[in-house]
Amino acid sequence: MWKYAILSVFICGYYVICVSSEDGKPKNPLTQVCLGCICEAISGCNTTRKCVGNICGPFSITWGYWADGNKPTIAQKSVDDPDAYASCANDPYCAASAVQQYMYKFYQDCNGDGKVDCDDFAAIHKLGGYGCQGPLPDFYVQRYRQCMLHVG
Repeated sequence: MWKYAILSVFICGYYVICVSSEDGKPKNPLTQVCLGCICEAISGCNTTRKCVGNICGPFSITWGYWADGNKPTIAQKSVDDPDAYASCANDPYCAASAVQQYMYKFYQDCNGDGKVDCDDFAAIHKLGGYGCQGPLPDFYVQRYRQCMLHVG
């Protein structure tokens, strides 16, 4: 339980939920709790995890995901720096920024319940912006739901 609380403070210290943009979507659509539970579901929110194959960091981000998330960088790195993707994806704050922007881009009701919420964002994160209506792996759903139950 303390892990969830620390993660919420950790991510909350970095993000402020912004008002809606011109298209009516929130600029940062995920709450801190939602970000934390997606992180928990995908990797156990292992902030020391580095790249394994083409998947990097606590949010398990690929280069394509990072690119769709507007290629945020850390330490004033250029997006053209060969290390820009990995250094961002391995940094929890930068990776969370990529996740926010990815969700903004692919903002949609994946489960057909008439609203866009964290359940939809969890599906988008795991299955991608074009496949979020598909079935989610049981282990991912269980970790996500357990986290939401404890901190959501």
